[in-house]
Amino acid sequence: MGRGIAYTAALSGFHVTLQDISAPAIAKAMDYIDSLITKSVEKGYIQGEQGELAKRNLTYTTHLEDAVRHTDLVIEAVLEVMELKINLFKQIDEIAPPNAILATNTSTMSPTEIGAATTRPKQFVAMHFFNPVPRMKLIEIIRGIDTSDETVEIIKTVSEKMRKETVEVNEFPGFVTSRMNCIIGNEAMNMLMEGVASAEDIDKAIKLGLNHPMGPLEMADLVGLDSRLRNMEYLYHSLGEKYRPSPLLVKYVKAGRLGRKSGQGFYHYNREDVTI
Repeated sequence: MGRGIAYTAALSGFHVTLQDISAPAIAKAMDYIDSLITKSVEKGYIQGEQGELAKRNLTYTTHLEDAVRHTDLVIEAVLEVMELKINLFKQIDEIAPPNAILATNTSTMSPTEIGAATTRPKQFVAMHFFNPVPRMKLIEIIRGIDTSDETVEIIKTVSEKMRKETVEVNEFPGFVTSRMNCIIGNEAMNMLMEGVASAEDIDKAIKLGLNHPMGPLEMADLVGLDSRLRNMEYLYHSLGEKYRPSPLLVKYVKAGRLGRKSGQGFYHYNREDVTI
């Protein structure tokens, strides 16, 4: 998600520093973004000049301080683990300029809880991007209990410059899209486990019968089954029994079948398909 957000922001004219603690991950992100720019130009999605602008707007680093010490907006995209997010934002809060807005890219977790660990809860917000970021049109903006109106308006302006539509959500576990998506995906997994239909036919039924652009099992593979399981567990503990993770999802994660990123989930993927 991080590299997709960085590419989209850079293409929109923002100066972006993409940071990861792993040098190989940074190298992989650079290759991914360069390849995405080349393919987008070849297919006519963007002009060559736009691609060159995006490259000039991007800086890469493994040092957190270099990434955030002069920034106006920090967007975090680490794993959906509350302790990890809180610990990271405590560090960012100490380094980032006092006026900087801090945003977590989360699909389920509380911006109130994370923001409370910083000294600037009024400048803390959740920006829920969707995968793949360059193509998906929506950003959910979730305000915590202390998030200021000014912060929300700035994030709306940033989102619009990134050519995204926004919806504003008052914090509640799972927000709007994740609650619906997790319920649909979990039921699809239970139907597959019960032998109601094959994965292909479940996805085909949802796409053609309900006009969804992607089937729920395809979507889970794209998101990552480990990420989906963490989301389901968070919602289960927060909202109750209807979000209990499907036993099939738990089994697949234990087996290392994590979806596209591992090459196998509900479907098998060729190496060239494993790009997220």
